[in-house]
Amino acid sequence: MTTAITFEEAIKRLEEIVRELERSEIEIEKALTIFEEGTRLAKICAKKLSSIEKRVEILKKGEKGEDVLELFQGIDEE
Repeated sequence: MTTAITFEEAIKRLEEIVRELERSEIEIEKALTIFEEGTRLAKICAKKLSSIEKRVEILKKGEKGEDVLELFQGIDEE
């Protein structure tokens, strides 16, 4: 797997891996292989989330560097 995979694709594959590992009849070598894949996917997800978090922090800064709390466009307060 490469980082070209989307976050959503990585999460979907991680869910598949969890379901596969939960099966008791899986062979140990196969379990290890998909566990390693899951570990790589988890790292990719963490990296993507960190990048998104940094972008959001930048967007929250005002003109003078002060913190500004704004709702994203398209989200209505109830």
